[in-house]
Amino acid sequence: MSKCSEATEVWARVCGFFRPVAQWNSGKKQEFKERVNYDVKGSENAEKKQPTS
Repeated sequence: MSKCSEATEVWARVCGFFRPVAQWNSGKKQEFKERVNYDVKGSENAEKKQPTS
């Protein structure tokens, strides 16, 4: 897989609005990094997925 050397912009949806993560304060950016994604399809016991950094 090839790698891109260009900077990318990450957006997140907060309260129905999409905002660039780069515009968040440092506390909100840290919270975003610590988020954990869950796969809830079909099971109450779905495995927890660790966030990718």
